[in-house]
Amino acid sequence: MKRLIAGAAMALTGLTGAAMAEEYPERPIMMMVSYGAGGATDFQARIVTMTSGNEDALGMPIAIINKPGAGGRVGWNWFATQADPDGYTLGAYNVPHFIAQSIKGGVDYSTDSFEPIANWGADPAVFVVGADSEFNSMDDVVAYAKENPGKLTVSGAGLFVGHHIAALQIDKAAGTKMAYIPTKGGGAAAMKAVIAGEVMGGINNLSDAFRAQEAGNVKILGVADLERNAFLPDVPTMMEQGLDVDNSSVNFRGVMVPKGTPPEVIERLAATVPEMFANSRVTKKMEAGGSPMHIMTRDEVIEMWAQRQQTLNELLAGL
Repeated sequence: MKRLIAGAAMALTGLTGAAMAEEYPERPIMMMVSYGAGGATDFQARIVTMTSGNEDALGMPIAIINKPGAGGRVGWNWFATQADPDGYTLGAYNVPHFIAQSIKGGVDYSTDSFEPIANWGADPAVFVVGADSEFNSMDDVVAYAKENPGKLTVSGAGLFVGHHIAALQIDKAAGTKMAYIPTKGGGAAAMKAVIAGEVMGGINNLSDAFRAQEAGNVKILGVADLERNAFLPDVPTMMEQGLDVDNSSVNFRGVMVPKGTPPEVIERLAATVPEMFANSRVTKKMEAGGSPMHIMTRDEVIEMWAQRQQTLNELLAGL
């Protein structure tokens, strides 16, 4: 009898889960972005979710909620500790940001706090200077930094985000010590600091920098990636300019949910969201905004997170 009751309970649970997956979502969804409005993550998140209400997607709109602060820490702390794991509160992730921050400590999250759903982009870090800067190459930047230790001011979106990791790699490769300044307001504020001449240079997202260069506000001197980017074919990589800087700072962006979200909801999202990202309206708008896309499935993101965890453990050891 006990076995019959247990079997009936398991069958009922399975039916309940299947019904939940079929009915989900029944109301609009929120997606938390840990950076301010106007920055690359916010800009791209609004594009990649714009077709979520379509019948061939989730059938419900996704509203973006910004919770900026401390290089993403404010938003991800909230997401890990207060967001309901019901599928109606999604989060935008930035890797290496939240992984590096969890390695350095002082936060309430790690990769174990979240379940990845899908990845939409891979945005390399780039070194930018004002349009009227005397620097025209990374050689110029390094020469000044060596002659003036600690005086080359460089803005970035926060501590232990991709921008900061690229700065650490440049300093290590060149034997310099730049004055890295984490700005409040994320990448958008960091870019404004460069344009306004408040800093001598900046490390920012390629997508933000692309738009700023198109507007005539900055020059892009180098890309922190393994190869040149299609959006900036004339800009050499750091490696091409003699700096041993790899792709560890490339900013992967995607969607995740809190740990504890029902498996059937995760499966529904994981099956639908990558296709939503691949919508032609989305890809055209991303291309127009200079935003590199790199769509990955849930399984691929799980593998990417694990690889970045290992790389960052080695890179940040002793810092």
